[in-house]
Amino acid sequence: MFAFVKPSVQINGHPVAAGWGPTYVPLYPGRYHVHMYTPYFLPPRIGPADYVVDVAPGHIVDLEYRTPLWSFSRGSLGPPPQGYNGAGAVAGVAVGVMLIFVLALALILFAA
Repeated sequence: MFAFVKPSVQINGHPVAAGWGPTYVPLYPGRYHVHMYTPYFLPPRIGPADYVVDVAPGHIVDLEYRTPLWSFSRGSLGPPPQGYNGAGAVAGVAVGVMLIFVLALALILFAA
């Protein structure tokens, strides 16, 4: 589903044109606040993440953003490699659904 939307990137509160994949933003040396999220329907902002980066003269800073696996978790933003947040919530929901299915199946078998 995220192939149809682009992540929202803001540097010091100013929007930056970006998409999935490498995005190069030329900046003067200094300290910058990077904020990212993925726009969506519900919730309207998936995976908000913030990172403060110091850019040295003549250097390139590599940051990586990962949208979380669970829509209500925070995203990951920082030096690569970044992991996916929300894996525990997804696993918990999957175990819960399987447990309900097994209990319903057992109830049907014992009732017959």
